[in-house]
Amino acid sequence: MTSVSAPTSTPLAASPHGSRDSRGSWIPTPAMISTRFMELRRRRGLMIALVVVNVGIPTVFLLVRLLAHAIAPRSYGPAGGYDIYTGIVAGLMYVFGFIIAATLGCTAGSVDLTEGMFRHLVVTGRSRLALYLARIPAGLAIVVPLVAIGFTVVCAVCVLAAPKTLNYDGANNVPAGLSLSGLETWAGDHPNQVLCNFDYNQPISLNPTACGNGPGGPGGVSIIKGPVPSAAQLSPAAAKALAVKIAASDYANYKTHFLYPSDSLMVKSGLWIELEATVGFIVGLGLASLMGQRTVPVILLIVLELILTPILSMHRIPHLSNLQRSIVGLATAHLEPGGLPVAFSGGGGPGGHSFLLPESTTVAVSVIVAWLVVWTALGAWRMMTRDA
Repeated sequence: MTSVSAPTSTPLAASPHGSRDSRGSWIPTPAMISTRFMELRRRRGLMIALVVVNVGIPTVFLLVRLLAHAIAPRSYGPAGGYDIYTGIVAGLMYVFGFIIAATLGCTAGSVDLTEGMFRHLVVTGRSRLALYLARIPAGLAIVVPLVAIGFTVVCAVCVLAAPKTLNYDGANNVPAGLSLSGLETWAGDHPNQVLCNFDYNQPISLNPTACGNGPGGPGGVSIIKGPVPSAAQLSPAAAKALAVKIAASDYANYKTHFLYPSDSLMVKSGLWIELEATVGFIVGLGLASLMGQRTVPVILLIVLELILTPILSMHRIPHLSNLQRSIVGLATAHLEPGGLPVAFSGGGGPGGHSFLLPESTTVAVSVIVAWLVVWTALGAWRMMTRDA
């Protein structure tokens, strides 16, 4: 007589070949990512710093401008507008977004070592590569939304609180978005504003009252914006004709000025600063994992962003141009959307030309990809070879 016994279940960990045990897989699980996310989020000091830099500083700056304009509109201009937007995005969010993201990356790459938890992670049997890769989506899940929130606040204020008329070359109440003929017509109707404020290379002589210089005199006052030292008194018809001519010559520059940023510029700018923050986080993560600490990597990345990158981006060093082009900050600066001040070069040189070391878009993209891949590989390699 043969008896049949009921099959007993075998625990996953005791499976002969471990076919259903995924602990050795290099792909991080959602639970691993969630754990890394919670570990970073519980660091209150770091989270406060992230919120203050990415959201708090731009918000406070814009709030002060809103209150100042509401209290004294004649003394303080509108809180928003195109110029305010470009200054905050290219001058503040781009640079400090990288620094604060790099700080978070350095923390994520060293927290297990500094808190003595690395040995406990290793004995769980999880793949070290998976443990490292889990930190990338966990950190980006913190950085990307915070950058997006701060950027949204800037966009909203700069669009809703933008000025109603353009201040161009010191001339107030210039209509924005005019065609060439439209600007010429406006200049013909407002010759004094054009002659007294627009940039041009012809000297003229006007009555002092025309440019707000006090009561008129018999000889008028010479308004010189060019190399010629003298000029004759202009008749109204001549002043109108000259104003139209100046407006036509300035039209190419006039087209680059707007009341508020366009939708396409805001989308491109948002993606650009998110890219910079992503690069900062991944480089910080890899560098901190490689060095096994946080403080020194943070200092090195701050020096890289604030000192070395601006210097190497704007000054050509003989025989080292290709080495300079390998700097990730120069590569991301070359991907900057048109319409923003040129990164690291004070808005560009005369005529709007950039002082940045020349670099093609293909090279810039290749440099960014190389930095992301190399630093991820170095950080993962060090974690996989480190003694528990």
